[in-house]
Amino acid sequence: MSRKKIAMVGCIEAGWDLFQTLLENGIKFEHIINVHPSEEKKHAISGYKDFGDLAEKYDIPIYYVKSYNLKDPTDVAFFREHKFDLIIQGGWQRLFPEEVLQTLSIGAVGVHGSSDFLPKGRGRSPLNWSLIEGKKRFIMHLFIIKPGADDGDVFDYEIFDINEFDTIKTLYYKNTIVTKKMLLKNIPKLLAGDIKTTPQKGIPSYYPKRTPDDGLINWEEMDVHHIYNFVRAQTRPYPGAFGDIGGQQYKIWNCKVFDTRITYPDHEYGAIVERFGNDIIINCRGGLLLVDDYELM
Repeated sequence: MSRKKIAMVGCIEAGWDLFQTLLENGIKFEHIINVHPSEEKKHAISGYKDFGDLAEKYDIPIYYVKSYNLKDPTDVAFFREHKFDLIIQGGWQRLFPEEVLQTLSIGAVGVHGSSDFLPKGRGRSPLNWSLIEGKKRFIMHLFIIKPGADDGDVFDYEIFDINEFDTIKTLYYKNTIVTKKMLLKNIPKLLAGDIKTTPQKGIPSYYPKRTPDDGLINWEEMDVHHIYNFVRAQTRPYPGAFGDIGGQQYKIWNCKVFDTRITYPDHEYGAIVERFGNDIIINCRGGLLLVDDYELM
């Protein structure tokens, strides 16, 4: 492996954990490519992580990009100068431009998941969307990156459950575990040229980008199960779901479907009907929601 030059490209906490594991298992990286902390808010990177400590610990040079989309001439020149053989991507919510991909002798490894096999579920925030939609499984794919969105040829996949207790945080744990396993198995094969890729087949579907404003709870339209999925899909490290309760805006971080048979017909949807210490019970379509982690906005 030491004869090949591998670069890590990432800027989120899950990617940091991934690279830490790869390094502990003997994968050698020539360079770390990261977004500088001063650029985090500009790009609204949820779960952002500076990889500077990782670079220092393992004595790896770190390069902070000039542009998140890697199209700045300085960034393109950086990749042309270093002539990496392989890029491992660990959390980079921008497409890799053709000018960068052309500098790689092997290619860049993309990691993308969906509740269905690619090309279904390309695009942004697939873990969040899968929770919101009430999906029961998630399929992580490894593929060779092309300039398009998640359209590269696939060479491995693993499936894990989305259970009723998962939040976006626990799904990131599962995502990290499965991705570590796949990369540790496949990086040696990639370096040896022993990978068989399969083109994606079928009509693609795409998840749209989510913004903090998309976290608004519509008490009239969403039922209690939808709201539960909605909250757990956007809890920490994301900006959170929020809604109007009694004329005040609440951000809801954690909740449970409390009951579907006890009714409060005289109360509107979104009303607090009971309090137990700091826990509140909210009347919803189809049942009651217990909210035990929230804050006024």
